[in-house]
Amino acid sequence: MFSGLTEQLRNREQQGLRRVRQIVDSPQASHVTVGGQDYLAFSSNDYLGLANHPALIQAVCEGTQRYGVGAGASHLINGHSVAHHQFEEAAAAFTGFPQALLFSTGYMANTGVVTALAGRDDAVFADKLNHASLNDAALLSRAKFVRYPHLNLVVLEKRLAATQARRKLVISDAVFSMEGDIAPIAQLIALCERYDALLVLDDAHGFGVLGRQGRGSLHMTQELVAHSPHVVYMATLGKAAGVFGAFVAAQPEVIETLIQSARSYIYTTATPPALSHALLASLRLIEQEEWRREVLAQHIAQLKQGLQLLPWKLLPSSTPIQPLLIGDSAEAVRISQGLRERRILVPAIRPPTVPQGMARLRISLSAAHQPQDIARLTDALHELAVSS
Repeated sequence: MFSGLTEQLRNREQQGLRRVRQIVDSPQASHVTVGGQDYLAFSSNDYLGLANHPALIQAVCEGTQRYGVGAGASHLINGHSVAHHQFEEAAAAFTGFPQALLFSTGYMANTGVVTALAGRDDAVFADKLNHASLNDAALLSRAKFVRYPHLNLVVLEKRLAATQARRKLVISDAVFSMEGDIAPIAQLIALCERYDALLVLDDAHGFGVLGRQGRGSLHMTQELVAHSPHVVYMATLGKAAGVFGAFVAAQPEVIETLIQSARSYIYTTATPPALSHALLASLRLIEQEEWRREVLAQHIAQLKQGLQLLPWKLLPSSTPIQPLLIGDSAEAVRISQGLRERRILVPAIRPPTVPQGMARLRISLSAAHQPQDIARLTDALHELAVSS
């Protein structure tokens, strides 16, 4: 009965593509405990070091005492708590949009947005290296799915100019999760305004890290602060924000359309209200503690300096995502395993997450790291380079 699945799994194993879950039995931090062993971790998206922050722990406890544990229903039945509503208002104000809508995950947010705003007579234009959730959302929408080469706005404009679609959506990561590079957001907005398209911007890895007071990629330069009404902005809340969930911010007509039509919003139980209560505390920390982003910048500079003489090259990135390009999948796994033997966790990213021949180590930096942590990683990589 399962012979086909068994063969697929065997092939995956032989190609070095099998993924294995590891069980972490400590809080998320720069050092974690796995299987009773302490590891230095460069493998999470806790960019600001907030996932185990005492203020968020206290806020979750306060929220649970006030609101209980589960929401008990979907937002449109009886599960939309005052805590959810307060966070939506705070998220909209923080990012500079008229309204925001809370989703359970970034994957569900992207799916909900794209499928609610595009259909059979429409077209979705997507960067080739977009996150899987955006690609899946485009396919589910049944709109014409048009991909353009990574960051190639010349090709994008040609395809926008040629389309006869009723409605046009351009969808893009703001910070690309496996590359660490940043989309040319101002130029994307200009194209969408010129061709009357909506820009769905996934800022999962920019929110909290980029922009004035961590307000996200749209706040990186002054001219982007006055948001174009063409922008539909998505940010996740389990990375730099340190909690869980996602939100979409946009014009009121877009948010109301999502409330009425986004199936991944309508047909799911609302997140625990206590998490939204904690997210209000997280927003305050993101806004007030600029030192966290300053420390991140120092870590990025230290890592780049320390890895200059390796045979493998860091891809160009000014964000906490620092991909070390290895190429061969088996070699990437070998280096990752060598780091693990030295009690350092850095994941090997292989196809299909990245293209064939582009396997890499995805080094994720956090404000919770110390300079000696960065030095330990760079020393270990130099050791492994000598032995390769």
